[in-house]
Amino acid sequence: MTDVFTLLTLPQTSKAFSALPAQPQAAGTASSTRGSSRSASPPRKIARLDPASDAALASSSRVAGAVESAADKRGPIVLRVVGHPIKPAADSVNEADYTLVRRTIRMLLTPGENGALPATYDRISRACRAAVSEAGRGEGLYDAVKMELERCVGTIERELLNEARKSVEWLVPFTEACAWFERQVGLLQSLLAYLDTLYVAEQTQLPGTKRLAYTMFSDAVIKSARITQAITDGIADWLEWERTNRSPHALRSCLPKLVHHMRAHGLYADVVESTYLTLTHAFYTKESDAQASAGTLSAKDFLAHAQTRSKEELERAQEVLLPESVAAVQDTADSALLAGRLQWLAKDALESLMAARNDGQLKKMYKLFAKVGGLKVLSAAFKLYVQKTVKGIVTDQEHDDEMVPRLLEFKSFCDKLVAHAFVDELPPPPAPSQPHASSSRTPLPAAPAARAQPSREFQYGLTDAFAAGFKARRHKPAEMIAKHMDKAMRRGQKGKRDEDYAAELDEVLGLYRYTDDKDVFRAFYTRALAKRLLLGRSASDDFERAVLKKLKEQYDPEFGTSDNMFTDLALSRDLMQDFLEYRRKKGSVGSAQKLNVMVLQRSNWPFTARKQDIDLPVWMQDDLVDYAEFYKKKHQGRKLDWDHALGTATLKARFKAGEKELSVSLYQAAILLLFNEETTISYGDIKAQTGLEDAELQRTLQSLACGKKRVLRKHPLGKDVNATDVFHFNGEFTDARYQVHINSIQAKETPEETKRTQSSIEADRKHALDAAIVRVMKGKKELSYEQLKTATIEAVKKHFVPEVGMIKQRIQGLVEQEYLRRDEEDMNKYIYVA
Repeated sequence: MTDVFTLLTLPQTSKAFSALPAQPQAAGTASSTRGSSRSASPPRKIARLDPASDAALASSSRVAGAVESAADKRGPIVLRVVGHPIKPAADSVNEADYTLVRRTIRMLLTPGENGALPATYDRISRACRAAVSEAGRGEGLYDAVKMELERCVGTIERELLNEARKSVEWLVPFTEACAWFERQVGLLQSLLAYLDTLYVAEQTQLPGTKRLAYTMFSDAVIKSARITQAITDGIADWLEWERTNRSPHALRSCLPKLVHHMRAHGLYADVVESTYLTLTHAFYTKESDAQASAGTLSAKDFLAHAQTRSKEELERAQEVLLPESVAAVQDTADSALLAGRLQWLAKDALESLMAARNDGQLKKMYKLFAKVGGLKVLSAAFKLYVQKTVKGIVTDQEHDDEMVPRLLEFKSFCDKLVAHAFVDELPPPPAPSQPHASSSRTPLPAAPAARAQPSREFQYGLTDAFAAGFKARRHKPAEMIAKHMDKAMRRGQKGKRDEDYAAELDEVLGLYRYTDDKDVFRAFYTRALAKRLLLGRSASDDFERAVLKKLKEQYDPEFGTSDNMFTDLALSRDLMQDFLEYRRKKGSVGSAQKLNVMVLQRSNWPFTARKQDIDLPVWMQDDLVDYAEFYKKKHQGRKLDWDHALGTATLKARFKAGEKELSVSLYQAAILLLFNEETTISYGDIKAQTGLEDAELQRTLQSLACGKKRVLRKHPLGKDVNATDVFHFNGEFTDARYQVHINSIQAKETPEETKRTQSSIEADRKHALDAAIVRVMKGKKELSYEQLKTATIEAVKKHFVPEVGMIKQRIQGLVEQEYLRRDEEDMNKYIYVA
């Protein structure tokens, strides 16, 4: 055996112990200069010390300097070991070490062996090193380990197969055997570390001690057919018991241990996870079929049952399995429960949850359907339900006044679902790289949260469903939206912030997007706007202009003409100032200072000229005649037509309870002034003195004698006004307020006015279709009926979507008027007549 002297003798080519030549140094300094022959070596730095600071250190420095000088003179330094050469250990010592290690291996790998090891851990480790490095018996030790492992795993397999406990209880001795084996192998690996590092490391084809032990245990024990069957049976019985009883098994704590051992041996996916998923799918498929066959659960209850089961599986998997298996288990359970039931659940469960406004359950339902690939089915059911609900609201003629509030409430709920329930979870964006903080107190940045993106399929479905629902009843949705806007504009903010009030108006206009009858909305809204402006009922001119601007820019460019109404009102105010100045110059202001005339350009306002109007008192007529003369002098060539339907007046009335100020329409004022002369007047006399038509007169008298504020009394009593009724001044009238408003009848849209507006819309549509057809044919010269129909719809669709029958009727009318003619050879083709 090689002695220490030989091991420490360096080869001749080495200059490891060569010393650098000494150079002269100045006192108290260190030289960094090298000889020319040592230029390749790096400079040595010597610390500067005070020679008097440490005598011992100075003395040692002088000795070192002397040795260095001597070395430089002699050349290489040779180390000599003084004493007798080291002799190799005797064979008997090596044999004892080898025997000790083998005995230790047997004791560690013998099941049931509880005796103490033959030596300390340190002694066994040194014996292993000696046996491998000095005695060269690494191969023998490795074979001994392999032989003892074969005996050990064979014993464990026999004991497990002969175990009396079965089913779930059998997993207890199995996990105990795995734990014992892994613990013993861990200790064996530590004690035989020199075997792995000195022998196995050189034998690349051989596995290490731990790898060898785990491989043999897996092959002989776990992969044994009977052992594997026992493991799967234990897992199956445990799962069956917990799922049937819906409570944790007493031995559930054994399952995480089993998972740990299977993962340690690389068999978790093959033995545990695959078995778990297979059993999960089979169990819930069977349960789903049984529930469907029994028919005891409604769709809503079945969905709740599926959600509960999914939650149970999630909690069980999180406690027992590895994190990477949790999602797969829950998805398998969901898929097995819902497969084949999606159509039924989407139709019935969705309908009941939507009716109950249960957004929480709907969100869970969306997630369940997303897991099993059923979002298309759910989206179709959602769209169908929304369309059905909107259609039901729109066609409910008994509750037309509640149509828009109900639509707004339902639309708000649907928007909430699309924004928060029917959403897809997106992975959080990557966190930006942060510079390394030097202080440990610097808080770490919060992890970015996951993002939620609304489902586009549900967004588009909601829009299409509302549009289809609105088509169930032509004209009416657009009309009611316009009337609701009128109420909102007259009501005003009522203490709300500007932003909240604007958002409320935007929600109403959001419904306007779903109607094809843009011209209907425009007609009713423009008429209501005109009334608000003329009667002073608008809560805010600024909001009126803002809404008009939004309607013009985002919905219908035709709304731009409504701005002219504000211009007319501004010019009218200036004219009134000029008229008062005109009367002052004449020296007869009189009652004119109480007069307010609004001159309106007929093309800017949605009112038609009246064929017959009320006969006002003479003193009122005199002021109007005077104003007309003033206006003609100022604007020659213009004609004034008086329209008193939207005129207002303020009267002072004396009742027994005291004096009141009545705010009434001009029609109401003319009738009330008749009672200055007489206290009782018949219906016929009132009609003769006012000249009003029966419908208008009856409506006006009804507001004075049959409403909430009855300044007149009717005989006989009743809600309707008849030609035989007699009216009396009600001196007993009382009201808590001094100013009493009775002219609300003007602001309301009467059924007659609604019919006139609708008739006007139909007439305008006919003209629009005629113009569109002629314009298209003038450009194309000749088209087939289908081509002409398509081009006509395209031309007017921004205002309304015409019915096919109406288009055909207008084409026939233009043929009769000789704007078009049919082709002589093809009667389905039309030719433009220049």
